[in-house]
Amino acid sequence: MMNYGNILIEKKKLSPIYPTERRPIMSVTGRIHSIETCGTVDGPGIRFVIFTQGCPLRCKYCHNPDTWKISEGKNMTVDELIQEIEKYKSYMDFSGGGVTVTGGEPLMQPKLVKELFRQCKERGIHTALDTSGYIPLEHAKEVIQYTDLILLDIKSFDYQTYKELTGVSNEPTLELAKYLSDIGKPMWIRYVLVPNLTDNPDHIEALAQFIKDLKTVEKIEILPFHKMGEYKWEELGYNYELKETPAPSKELVDSVKEIFKKYNLKV
Repeated sequence: MMNYGNILIEKKKLSPIYPTERRPIMSVTGRIHSIETCGTVDGPGIRFVIFTQGCPLRCKYCHNPDTWKISEGKNMTVDELIQEIEKYKSYMDFSGGGVTVTGGEPLMQPKLVKELFRQCKERGIHTALDTSGYIPLEHAKEVIQYTDLILLDIKSFDYQTYKELTGVSNEPTLELAKYLSDIGKPMWIRYVLVPNLTDNPDHIEALAQFIKDLKTVEKIEILPFHKMGEYKWEELGYNYELKETPAPSKELVDSVKEIFKKYNLKV
């Protein structure tokens, strides 16, 4: 339990045992890593944040590498998730918050997220999806129809940098961004700033030029690189390549902000 001002935030790994009598036979089931009951950084207001299991990216700075394998985590039904969510609805309503699904990559489990968000909308709960966008667009569409806000992580606009950083192409992500703009879906763009990796001003300028033509971007969040998840890499036996990489300086962060602001983008 952590105290942020007057808000208590509880992030907990899920219990391995869920009573069978609470699980309706036909309820959609998914693999869940953990939940955070009162999050404040993944969308507006106080949010119930669900971390799904499974991710097709292998980001060098990932702080949750324990979410990569979809075979791990715990089985949990949508009905069980909704039962937990409803306990915090008053906090969400008061703060203008809602439910955010992140990961891992939530769109690896589109049926789970679709049904969860559909039931949230029935209850008047705001929904946000934090995604890398690396998923066939047709699979994403069924989830997006029940999503109020997309938190879209664009790791880099430069193809080679993106591939080096994540192991995959950035083309599906950019395609999703264009689609969200075309259908009028609100989005926040998230950009992790890593010294000597994603701080190339030409690449950032190209990204800013791309974003300025998207009609529904409400703001850009620059997320300074940190090494809070390094210990997880070590525990899992993975090679953490960014051990010597420092956090970005204030001067670097400010210079990147100015590039985006030059195109009248809210940062």
